[in-house]
Amino acid sequence: MSPEPSQALEVKLPDGGTVSALLDAPDTPRAALIMAHGAGAGMRHRFLAAVAQALCARGVAVLRYQFPYMEQGARRTDPPAVAHACVRAAVREAATRLSGVPLFAGGKSFGGRMTSQAQALEPLPGVRGLAFFGFPLHPAGKPSTSRAGHLAEVRVPMLFLQGTRDTLADLQLIRQVTEGLGSLATLHVVEGADHGFDVLVSSGRTASDVLEELVGALCGWMDQAARPSSAA
Repeated sequence: MSPEPSQALEVKLPDGGTVSALLDAPDTPRAALIMAHGAGAGMRHRFLAAVAQALCARGVAVLRYQFPYMEQGARRTDPPAVAHACVRAAVREAATRLSGVPLFAGGKSFGGRMTSQAQALEPLPGVRGLAFFGFPLHPAGKPSTSRAGHLAEVRVPMLFLQGTRDTLADLQLIRQVTEGLGSLATLHVVEGADHGFDVLVSSGRTASDVLEELVGALCGWMDQAARPSSAA
């Protein structure tokens, strides 16, 4: 049975413009994820589409959206302030369409980092936690934790989904970061996965195996974070 087609939406931005969005939602969502794309590929990327469909099958609604630069076909990412405003607009859209549903936000790489920066500056209304699919801790080949400084200002639970072959997040450093964040941070390590969560054929694992692991870890974490005692 093929999945239901995503619902095409528009998200209104503070400057009067709009960006495209896609909503995958079961009849009665148990939670919702507002998911931003990475720097180099938009919301229709196969990885994000697969995650959205898999989460929807488990009862989680997913709102994917474009950043303005991606909507305009530009190569350079938006300035942080523009990206943060877009994150907030997408969260508002999800809150309006999915009233009463526990909300989570995050995304792939750049999208996750922009979401955490927005949350650190001013809490995203109604968001119970942040989920990162490959947090980009540093440029490839330049290990550092400088991009993680703002995470200390995030006051909601955070889930870091990280591959052991991710060249944008040295595993020892990401462990150091998450340990420093204390009980608010959960690190789930995907053995053999790179920054895009691809694995080598020699690993004996398939893309479906990795997707199942990611979605299972995310749903379990969401269920825990959505409990009243875990809400910020």
